[in-house]
Amino acid sequence: MRENRRNITLEGGHISMYELRKLDSPVNVTRTFMPPFSEFTAEIERLWNNSWITNNGVLHQEFEEKLIEYCEVENISLLVNGHLALETALKTLDLKGEVITTPFTFASTIHAIVNCGLTPVFCDIDKDDYNIDVSKIERLINEKTVAILPVHVFGTPCKVHEIEKISKKYNLKVIYDAAHAFGVKLDGKSIASHGDLSMFSLHATKLFHSIEGGVLSYKNSNYKKKINLLKNFGISGPETVEMVGYNAKMNEFQAAMGLVNLNYVETNINKRKLITDKYVSLLKGIPGIQLLNYSLNNIEYNYSYFPVLFDPILFGVSRDTVHELLGENNIFTRKYFYPLATDYDCFEEKYSGLDLPNAKAISDKVLTLPIYPELSLETVEIICENIIEIHRRSL
Repeated sequence: MRENRRNITLEGGHISMYELRKLDSPVNVTRTFMPPFSEFTAEIERLWNNSWITNNGVLHQEFEEKLIEYCEVENISLLVNGHLALETALKTLDLKGEVITTPFTFASTIHAIVNCGLTPVFCDIDKDDYNIDVSKIERLINEKTVAILPVHVFGTPCKVHEIEKISKKYNLKVIYDAAHAFGVKLDGKSIASHGDLSMFSLHATKLFHSIEGGVLSYKNSNYKKKINLLKNFGISGPETVEMVGYNAKMNEFQAAMGLVNLNYVETNINKRKLITDKYVSLLKGIPGIQLLNYSLNNIEYNYSYFPVLFDPILFGVSRDTVHELLGENNIFTRKYFYPLATDYDCFEEKYSGLDLPNAKAISDKVLTLPIYPELSLETVEIICENIIEIHRRSL
């Protein structure tokens, strides 16, 4: 490592020199976990023996069964990616009307709602866990409301029991975007057991992946047939197409990667916990820094992300400045989620005037720091040293 000196004009207008430790090679915000190559090839060798590489193959069937066991749920369906899984969940419930959701999420959440002919209605978020604020949901419900689509942001569970009470009171469906929450447990139960359906993303950037992939978990076994139809063009037989669908089937190569990686989920979560604990120990108490609370006893976290909020007044510089300075020193962070979904170019004209103070404030301050199983604690220390140095020099 070497020191990188830089003069920068801070928010107050004065010039400050930063002396930060520059990493010799880039450290990205995430890194795809790759299992031992021999284990993956052992799985895919089976495909050469049977020439069955898609359309509910042997590995696909095995992967579903393994996930049912791991997630402790009654039903699992596999799809080609998380986004089409979410669209499939919405179409399975045959919804028409408004869906209450969060603006603090990835584009896929809102695009799925719109692509299904539904209208998103945005609820502000809780300033402590960044999930949908359950105390503000009921005021948004009207005769057009058909569902609530919360997101377990950064893998922290939503207030699922309160959401369930609201959904029963108003006869609403609940679909969870659990893209970040694979492996999370609440009160000893898998987070996959909540809602009418839950969607998990198995994208390569996630802590558990199948290259690409999506998972739907649900209690009602009657959903299985419709999901299977939707993800395979609505085809139910050689000469029968029952409904309009699309091609959203998971192939055998994806299933093979999922089967292998499932053996490493718990190990990788434990490694992420060590990294998270190191970040927390070094950054807690720094003025202007807000961290998530990982100490709740009823939650088993998966440590999928490490978000930090930077208050520009108390910390000394803005989130954007921290992002820029770290990037210049080979530490690549992400403004996640920024901008809010309501500020996207495709939605701005319709939704940009909404009063969402918590979501706006958090979106303007949030930065996710690097976290992945292979990240060394020494590198975490350097990242934190640089953040602390930025704060010290900004005073």
